[in-house]
Amino acid sequence: MASSTTKLQIPARGTLDFLSLGALIHRLDPGIIPFRKATSCAIHVSGGEFNTAANLSDCFGLRTGVATAMVDYPIGEMIAGRVRAMGVTPFYKMFTHDGVRGPNMATVYSDRGHGVRGPTVFYNRANEAAAQLKPGDFDWDAIFGAGVRWFHSGGIFAALSETTAELIIEGMQVARKHGTVVSFDLNYREKLWAAAGGAGRAVATLGRIVKEVDVLVGNEEDLQKGLGIAGPEVAERPDPAALDPGAFFGMMDRVLERYPNMKVVATTLRHVHSTTRHSWGAVAWIDGQTYVSPRCELDVYDRVGGGDGFASGMFYGLLTGLSHEEAVKMGWAHGAMITSFPGDTTMATLEQVRALAHGGTARIQR
Repeated sequence: MASSTTKLQIPARGTLDFLSLGALIHRLDPGIIPFRKATSCAIHVSGGEFNTAANLSDCFGLRTGVATAMVDYPIGEMIAGRVRAMGVTPFYKMFTHDGVRGPNMATVYSDRGHGVRGPTVFYNRANEAAAQLKPGDFDWDAIFGAGVRWFHSGGIFAALSETTAELIIEGMQVARKHGTVVSFDLNYREKLWAAAGGAGRAVATLGRIVKEVDVLVGNEEDLQKGLGIAGPEVAERPDPAALDPGAFFGMMDRVLERYPNMKVVATTLRHVHSTTRHSWGAVAWIDGQTYVSPRCELDVYDRVGGGDGFASGMFYGLLTGLSHEEAVKMGWAHGAMITSFPGDTTMATLEQVRALAHGGTARIQR
């Protein structure tokens, strides 16, 4: 197994423990009712990068921020209120809404499905403000100069436009100059990249970004389709109970050969038996060593956000000096816990996550 040339080094102090860069969205959720039959919806505020910052603040008690676009209309006000409620410090590039064409805060539509009927997700990202973000929109030297321990972004934001990818790279390069750890969640979404130039542009764009990264989150399919790294055919695992991490670990030598800057690569393992029943695990390669979480069976209420829940739990462990094994367990436990709540962000407490990571059960707490 390959090892990285240097170990992950996290600054001991900072004004912010964690800063993310990405798009804020609102998700309309009719529950188990398909959208074509829906008469009402819950509204969840989300965004892969924001979710991670919100989880680290609300559950884990860290000081976090988000750099993003905000539009001055009622939907923007609603989203900004949820950002405040999760304790996340905003760094907004403000946009004026013209009352007709936007720009807009993106909408994601996602029913939860049930049993043998899978969830359905579709988007309206037309004239999205976040897609207009570009290099120069944030004063990175001032932000990182004040002290940021960890900087994070993701592949969904990178796919929104040519300028968002360049903004990610700009932010990462300044972060590295200030000694900040840099992470990225590949989150490969074929539909988004198809609209943004196709698979070739995805590989070229994500490859440039990952050269700046210390910590990468992504499964074997993300690594193959997002970075063009050769690996086994991506298919359903023949033994869902095993959640075999072999395909993931088998690709690490190829990852390190192309990206010797990498210190951590991690992913969740999920086998979907039905919409409401999943097998769940997680694996990580950290500083040349491999770690495998416990496995469990999930009774899923809302599957959206589990991957971000894993990432934030693992990041918390690394930021607070837990052992690598314990950090992976915290990520696994928090990702599992998020699937029991509605919405994309956490409603768990740190005590609940610790209890599950250490073998706790769902017995009533009195």
